Amino acid sequence: MPNPSQKQYATGGQVFRIYFRHVREYPLLLGLIFLGVVGIQIADLAGPWYLRQFFNLLASSSPESGVVPQLLGVVAVIGAIYLASWAIRRVQEWGTIFLESRVMTDLFSSTFEYLIGHSYNFFISRFAGSLTHRVSKFVRAFEVMFDAIILQFFPTFLFIMGAVIVLFARNRVLGAALGVWAVLFVVFQLYVARLRQPVRAARAEADTRVTAGLADSISNHSTTMLFSGKRHELGLFNAVVEVWRKATLRSWIADNAIWSGIGLFMVAIEIGLLWGATIYWSKGLLTVGDFVLIQAYLLTTFDRLININRELRRFFDAFADSSEMAYILGEPHRVADMPSARPLVVSEGAIAFSHINFSFGATQLVLSDFDLNVRGGERIALVGSSGAGKSTVTKLLLRMFDIKEGAITIDGQNIYQVTQDSLRDAISFVPQEPILFHRTLMENIRYGRRGTSDEEVVEAAKKAHCHEFISRLPYGYDTYVGERGIKLSGGERQRVAIARAILKNAPILILDEATSSLDSRSEAFIQDALEVLMQGKTVIVIAHRLSTIMKMDRIVVMDEGRVIAEGTHSELLERDGLYQELWSIQAGGFISEPGEQEVNLEELAETEGTDEKEEKDPPTRTPAK
Repeated sequence: MPNPSQKQYATGGQVFRIYFRHVREYPLLLGLIFLGVVGIQIADLAGPWYLRQFFNLLASSSPESGVVPQLLGVVAVIGAIYLASWAIRRVQEWGTIFLESRVMTDLFSSTFEYLIGHSYNFFISRFAGSLTHRVSKFVRAFEVMFDAIILQFFPTFLFIMGAVIVLFARNRVLGAALGVWAVLFVVFQLYVARLRQPVRAARAEADTRVTAGLADSISNHSTTMLFSGKRHELGLFNAVVEVWRKATLRSWIADNAIWSGIGLFMVAIEIGLLWGATIYWSKGLLTVGDFVLIQAYLLTTFDRLININRELRRFFDAFADSSEMAYILGEPHRVADMPSARPLVVSEGAIAFSHINFSFGATQLVLSDFDLNVRGGERIALVGSSGAGKSTVTKLLLRMFDIKEGAITIDGQNIYQVTQDSLRDAISFVPQEPILFHRTLMENIRYGRRGTSDEEVVEAAKKAHCHEFISRLPYGYDTYVGERGIKLSGGERQRVAIARAILKNAPILILDEATSSLDSRSEAFIQDALEVLMQGKTVIVIAHRLSTIMKMDRIVVMDEGRVIAEGTHSELLERDGLYQELWSIQAGGFISEPGEQEVNLEELAETEGTDEKEEKDPPTRTPAK
């Protein structure tokens, strides 16, 4: 299991490859932006050149010399250049807006698709809040980095190159001086950027930890409240924020030091070029207009370099943000379909586990040489002490984890040679603690078989005894259930999960403690719903309460990752063993014989909700805004 506190960042090449893969999908927009950038730089270089001519005319003429029409002509050219620059800039901005919006949409979609394809183990090893924060930062970092490159870095590079060429044409020494200065400035920026990147990465990591800590505490608010942990949680959160403050302070101090170096560079080139220009002017090699040209180029260069340095902080912050998610996008899916994977075809639903050895990481084996055969249509129960490996068996069947030794087959087809979607389409799983989407009850039930009609959803709800309590809600099936279904009671969530499984109607059914920790009323409804759900299916039931599996076709007793006994309830009781020991300390009486059911479900349906209305807060029955 990966350590979530371990620093995990992608390289610059990995980040840019991901972004470029999405940008190149829009070559026309990218080409339009590129032409716009080039056109704007040409205009910005041409304007000062004509200003040079304007001031040369002013310096060498008088108002009486009739030079005014010529001056006005130069002004008209300058105006046309600036107007063309304005128009080109609008086109470039239009292209940038459309490109960024489309690429960011694609990034959201592709990032979510790849992220959701990671394994079960991946998600239980990380904070959900941290992952969602990383996705958002990764997509928004593209906008910052693309703007920086297209609107700052690349245009400034073109402008400085053009300024060096123009000055070199007027005076080789001054042009070469500006060129050497530009190279030294870039080397300085790259050098300090590499020095401060670890500081920025530490700040991004601290920012992610703040988000993760905040999400963890908020999602466990009830535990905090019940254990009077407000001060404790505040202390933990303040400690994380203090780490963030120190990392941010170090980042800002580094930026301030860099600003000092940039200021010295600017003073040096300003004094150096004006000094040299004055010497050459005194020799008649430069004109007054050349001073205007030099100063215009320097002022534009300084303005852009200042903006670049400001942008660099945002750029590297964005890079640090994006590198966290890019690392995850570069992490291969631990559970993936084989290239030749084919859809699973279920005819009987027979399941076979053969010589399975499995462990989580390098720890002790959870399953050791595990063998189990389940006939098609057979109902079996897995029982044993906690840690015996019962839940692991079902997780392996669902391919939440992959095994390295042994094989698992369904109707003779190895589940590692079929597609994951087809495998899970063939299995209905009802967990001990069902997790629901913060969506309507209609949507949550329909998730079992998306695309079904409302009538089919209602019919499944009736079979699962959901309809009784849903019909009493003010908004009925349009009621939102809250995050993870928190607005419903445990029994209600369980029945919704069973309704979802009934609607799915898969040939294989897994029940993981589906009736544990429920009150008698909820358990009675769920017992009846499970009888409907199990008809005609291959069923694997995990149970600690042995009374719930007395009528299974076969009970499989597990201990330390192995099958140590199997048989019917009565057969296992006749033997001295773990099952008899477990039974002796439990009370029996679930899945009773027909006619033995003492609970009247119709009477329960009529009275259901009267107790819960007193316990529940009224807003839980309203839809989300």
